[in-house]
Order: sequence, then C-alpha cells, then structure tokens
Amino acid sequence: MPINLKEDIMYILLQKIKAGEGNDNRVDFSSTDFTGRNMTVSDFLGHLDYLNQKKYIEADFTGNAYANQEDVPDVIDSDEVDFSIANTLGAPDGPLPHLIRFNRAELTDKGQKMLDRMEEKPPESLGSGPSSQIVDRDTPFLEEVALKAELPDIFDARDLVTVVYRTMRDLMTTEAAENVESELHDPAEPTDQKRLQEEIAQLWKDENPIVSWLSKVRPPLKFDDETFFFRVKQEGGLPKGTDSEKVIKAIFSATKGELSAERANEIAEFLPGKIKELWEAA
Repeated sequence: MPINLKEDIMYILLQKIKAGEGNDNRVDFSSTDFTGRNMTVSDFLGHLDYLNQKKYIEADFTGNAYANQEDVPDVIDSDEVDFSIANTLGAPDGPLPHLIRFNRAELTDKGQKMLDRMEEKPPESLGSGPSSQIVDRDTPFLEEVALKAELPDIFDARDLVTVVYRTMRDLMTTEAAENVESELHDPAEPTDQKRLQEEIAQLWKDENPIVSWLSKVRPPLKFDDETFFFRVKQEGGLPKGTDSEKVIKAIFSATKGELSAERANEIAEFLPGKIKELWEAA
C-alpha cells in the first residue's frame, strides 16, 4: 500500500527513538506525539518501515509484520510490549500489517546524521501544520538522485531537484517547459521499465503556485553556467559531502532517463556552457 513520507513525521520518529537510547532502547509512542500531523496508523507503520529498510534505524520486530489479520483493533502503546500495532483488515485506509511488536530501536550513524540536520533546521511544518508529502511512487526517482549525488536522504534530493528544475525552466521558453512537463506525465516509450510519471512532472512544474505562474508568463532569462551553479548552491542548501556539479549531474542523469531524445535535445539548446556539457554527458 502506498504511503506518503513526511519530514515532520520522520523528525518526530527519529527524536523519539533517539530519546529511548540508554533506556534499553525502549520506544513508547502515543497519539499525542503526532497531534496535528493528520497521521493514520498505516502512515506510522510506513514511516517506520522506510526508516528501517533504508538503514536509518535498526529495529527488532517480533510477529509476522507483513501478513494480514482479519479482525483485531488498532493498538498503540501496550502494557505488555514496548510497541505494538495490529490490523483491522477493513480499515478505511486499507489493510495494515499483522500485529507488530517493536522490541528495540536505535539510530544508525546514517539516522543520527539525518536527525542532526533536521535539528539544525527543523521542518517548517512543525510550527504551521502537516508537511508536504513525498508520494512513494516518487521515491525511486528521488533515491536515484540521492545515491548519485551522495545526498543523505530523499528529502534533500526533493529540495535540490526543485531548485535545479526551477533554474532550468528559467532558461527555457514556456512552450519548451510545457513540452517537458507533458512528456514526464506520459512515458516517452511504452516500456515496463519506465516509472510512473505524474509525480516527477509535479516536481518539474514546482508546487509553489506563484513560481509556477511566473514560469508561464515571463520571457526566458539569460545567464551563464556560473550563475546556474551559484543558484543551486545558494538556493538548494547543499549538505556537506556533495557539491553543485555532482548534484546537477545526478539530477540530469535521472531526468534524461524519463525523456525522449528529442526532448533532451530541445532542453540542451537552452543550457549554457558547462551546464550543457553536463546535460549532454548525462
């Protein structure tokens, strides 16, 4: 079942797991931890599973965590186990995993680094409401970017993809930008290897309505490759261990995998100097 990964939920989970270290790694969650987050039990499980699968945490589960059980209530906080979740098959948000007993959890080095970055700059949604979501159909694309750019996680990848795409669109005509968006909605080639396109198109056109509108009404800008690199560095908030060129190359490579040769050639016409070379080499 698809889940929506949210920065604020990740932050709260990492903080709680960190707080349990030194206390037999016991982790106690309650509904008040997530007040105002609009989170379902399946969201909760999905985030924990993602953190565990991607090695941000090390957790021990008992029971059959990925089977189904026909008729048991949702349970959070049990007197008998550190953490348990059960499933009602007919729950409105779809089947949840069978009873899970969460006996131990601790942050890995990777998870600690993610928490450190979030504590330096906490998710804005913690003070204003639930965060924007990353639909998990999008995560293969973002994980490819994160891997190639040596980024810590898909949240950094999402933010940097948005900046690079915005900078690309600023150089392009409205017609050319719309051609790219249209092709990201529809696979350039009918093959099972193509990812679902819609969410990548959403990244391309920017979720900020003002930015999206300005992209359609203003003429193309003209700036050189150094300005392109500078904008990515300044607006993207590059994490340590990477640089603008590495990030741009990773995003270009992942993006060209979703486009036809015709569309890739059209984009190249608008790119300056070294940026064009990176695009053509991707």
